[in-house]
Amino acid sequence: MREFISAVLDPDMAFLRHALLAGIAASVAFGIVGTYVVARRISYIAGAVSHCVLGGIGVALYLQHKTGASWCDPLYGAIASALLAAIVIGLVSLRARQREDTVIGALWAVGMAIGLLFLARTPGYVDPMTYLFGNILLISKGDLWLILALDACIVALAAFFYNKFLAVCFDEEFTRLRGVHVELYFLLLLCLTA
Repeated sequence: MREFISAVLDPDMAFLRHALLAGIAASVAFGIVGTYVVARRISYIAGAVSHCVLGGIGVALYLQHKTGASWCDPLYGAIASALLAAIVIGLVSLRARQREDTVIGALWAVGMAIGLLFLARTPGYVDPMTYLFGNILLISKGDLWLILALDACIVALAAFFYNKFLAVCFDEEFTRLRGVHVELYFLLLLCLTA
């Protein structure tokens, strides 16, 4: 344990410190959102959203290399595509007459296909496995700040809307009868999951 602490505090081991802090910050957000995902039984939606992220990464990398847009970071593309997928899935499950799992499965496949297509079209070789599995030791200081900002947003929203999220997860019909805008909180919950 002493060697681990000295390695984390070593100035040359900033990558290890960033990885440790990112893991801790992510575990807070995952713990909060994960309880709602399990209570609402939307783990399949979470899987579809996570696979659509590759589409956002592929588009962002393509734009970054093809147009020279340095601001178009793959992490921002991932966040944007995750939020878009969550909103599409939420609106389809609330309003469409299609079976929800059919639309989720289609979005799952389309997100992966778009990601692979844009990664293949990106100039130079881009290994999709790098983005599919990643490496926590490669987290930069900027990535860490983004994770902490998203973590703070999730904690604040979960604390502020705790009772509403709980009601939407456990008894949607009763919550609607009490005058709560169930659709809005369901979409917000899906965005937090994304």
